[in-house]
Amino acid sequence: MDLQHFPDLKLLRIFETVVKNQGFANSQQELNLSTSAISTYMSQLESNVGMKLCERGRGGFSLTYKGELYYQETVKLLQEIDKFALYSAQVKGELNGILKIGILDSIVTEKHFPIDQIIGQFSQENPYIYIQLQVHSPYELQMGVLENCYDLAVGAFFLKMNGITYHPLHKEQHWLFCSDKHHLFEQRHLTENMITQEKMVRRGYWSHSELAKHGFNNSSASVESMEAQLILILSGQYIGYLPEHFAQSWVDQKRLKVLLPSTFGYQAPFSLIMRRGRSKDPIIQKFRNIMSKYI
Repeated sequence: MDLQHFPDLKLLRIFETVVKNQGFANSQQELNLSTSAISTYMSQLESNVGMKLCERGRGGFSLTYKGELYYQETVKLLQEIDKFALYSAQVKGELNGILKIGILDSIVTEKHFPIDQIIGQFSQENPYIYIQLQVHSPYELQMGVLENCYDLAVGAFFLKMNGITYHPLHKEQHWLFCSDKHHLFEQRHLTENMITQEKMVRRGYWSHSELAKHGFNNSSASVESMEAQLILILSGQYIGYLPEHFAQSWVDQKRLKVLLPSTFGYQAPFSLIMRRGRSKDPIIQKFRNIMSKYI
């Protein structure tokens, strides 16, 4: 076998990432490269293999027919290389490889799940494991686990998916808030009807039935992250739900107020999820063992 023209593994991993994210611009953050750098690497790969792998331009990103075939084999090859790297590390008595973790946003202030401490100890004990940590919505986290984009994920998942195992962790308390700029902030005698008439901001991934469960039939705005939700609430124009731990510092500053806690409030059950059949992966087992010391 002539290895002279065998492509650099770095180029193959860039190619895999570009296809997974459907374009150069969408891959910038994960690769930590500019679009021009990604384009240069992709051109270099195409030059090495002697064929055009993808179309890029005004029409958007797409694979050529040969590019699709090449991508399928690239994925298989990289998976085997990762398995071999893990095996080699196990022979030496140390773990090596990549751990891809997905989480919901705002989890950093959740004392029941100190993700920073868990990852800190894991990285200290396993210095040869590369960590990839990404924040996404519950649906994206579950799909990512099913498609092996994440080795594991942590979040609140109200709709369960086949092929995923769910391990209960803790329950996250949510309250309904308004800000000090909202006219309800100084109201002493609030009623449920008064509150449900206000403009409310909801999570973008909530269905209409999910919104109704939390006491509202309509919303006036939607967001995809807790930070965005906080911003709209702080504007004084909307009320909305936030995790207690995330909102606490703003409550302490008297910038936020809980509205009728006896009526509006719910607990989101958090779980650790992974693709069925992967619980015995050495890296995943190691992470879970460390996590169990903190929760």
